[in-house]
Amino acid sequence: MGFTTVDYVIVIAYLIGVAVLGVVSGGKQTSTRDYFLGRKDIPWWAVCFAIVATETSTLTFISIPGLAYATNLSFLQVTFGYLLGRIVISAVLLPAYAKGDLTTAYQLLAQRFGPTMRTIASITFMFTRVLADGVRLFATAIPLAILLKGWQTFTSVSNENVYIVSIIALAVITLIYTYTGGVRAVIWTDVVQMFIYLGGAVCAAIVILNGLPDGGLNVPAAKFATFNLGFDLSIGDYFRAPYTLFASLIGGAFLSMASHGTDQIIVQRLLTVKTLAGSRRALIGSGLVVIVQFALFLFVGLLLYSFYNGTSLANLGLMKADEIFPKFIIESMPSGLSGIIIAGLLAAAMSTLSGSVNSLSAASINDIYKPYFGRLSSDSRDLFLSRIASIVWCGVLVGVAIFFITNTSRALVELALSIASVTYGGLLGIFLLGVLFKNTQQRDAIAGFIAGIIVMAAIFTQTEVAWTWFTVIGTGTTLIVGNTSAFLTKEKS
Repeated sequence: MGFTTVDYVIVIAYLIGVAVLGVVSGGKQTSTRDYFLGRKDIPWWAVCFAIVATETSTLTFISIPGLAYATNLSFLQVTFGYLLGRIVISAVLLPAYAKGDLTTAYQLLAQRFGPTMRTIASITFMFTRVLADGVRLFATAIPLAILLKGWQTFTSVSNENVYIVSIIALAVITLIYTYTGGVRAVIWTDVVQMFIYLGGAVCAAIVILNGLPDGGLNVPAAKFATFNLGFDLSIGDYFRAPYTLFASLIGGAFLSMASHGTDQIIVQRLLTVKTLAGSRRALIGSGLVVIVQFALFLFVGLLLYSFYNGTSLANLGLMKADEIFPKFIIESMPSGLSGIIIAGLLAAAMSTLSGSVNSLSAASINDIYKPYFGRLSSDSRDLFLSRIASIVWCGVLVGVAIFFITNTSRALVELALSIASVTYGGLLGIFLLGVLFKNTQQRDAIAGFIAGIIVMAAIFTQTEVAWTWFTVIGTGTTLIVGNTSAFLTKEKS
């Protein structure tokens, strides 16, 4: 048991291998369309698996088992909402995307409302993506940091500095194939890594089961609680509880509608599929896979609770619940197998980071640079600037991840979702205003969006409302204010 030289060799070899895989699979690009859309010939099933890896690889592997260790299985309710949201987006927004020759989600807003709305939405996406994925990059560095602490070179180095080294190392390796291979490299790397880390999780579950004391699972019945109606709570407590059934279903659906219908990192993948039917299969199929995946990792958390006899994190020498699964992998998995699992985790997490870098680059080039500064720019220059933008955004994400090292004590999965939910409501609201309400104009959409962001900023900073309600409230505010503005403007005219 414990992490051996064989495991370190496996991790290093695998990191190099995944970088090579990304470079080779990316092929050659001659334009930003190749770089950001992969020539629109990627199979729907590959996009389906890539979506799953992008949205859940790092935080699912690290934070979800820790969440189950600290609480119960109630987070699973949110995933059913995720599936509902995907079904709605497949019916409402995907047909609108399929009508235009789009590179980013926000070009749809330019067609419907005008360039100002596109610019506002794209900048909002970039701001939100940087903060949320800075958290994800920090989470990615946790297992690598634990590995580095095992090396003699790093035994006297502070925890903060070890995390910084880990973050920079992962970012540099990821940038190699993102820079050269574009979105094709991102997607095909995601496909391979999803199966590797899921297989690793299954192997870990088997090892834990075989190593449980007294030969069986020993956790309190309350740890298996999955559905929580919350009807015994007061009104105030109900909206402060994140995982009641209705908060999970409604909040999860709206969050998924926003993240998978308006967020460039997911929409960009859906745009790489040739047909609308293929995009729908990829999106809804990813929702089904996500339910199974979250159930697996929550169950691993219960197994870990039994393995460690419910010992507190402090007594285990851990700072966060997010560290419980990496601790088991490194200390208790058989030699060789632990190296494969950690390597798969790191590579999958790097794919998530590469997706963020590529989508941020796409938004900044296609929504900001080309409309305002590069209308006459050549394809070769645009491609060059796209790669430079990838370098810049990778550096920004590293900086944000380092900031979060000492500035959060929350479960990382909840922190990332909370950050995203603050702006997601406004983004989803303006897309729905454009698709469902024909009388709204750009001024109405801007008014609704600003109102949604102000309300969400106030709720996020001044109240204890659970994060699962954030997107619902933001979307509702945007729709109400936008339609009210349209009605009042029509009355005056």
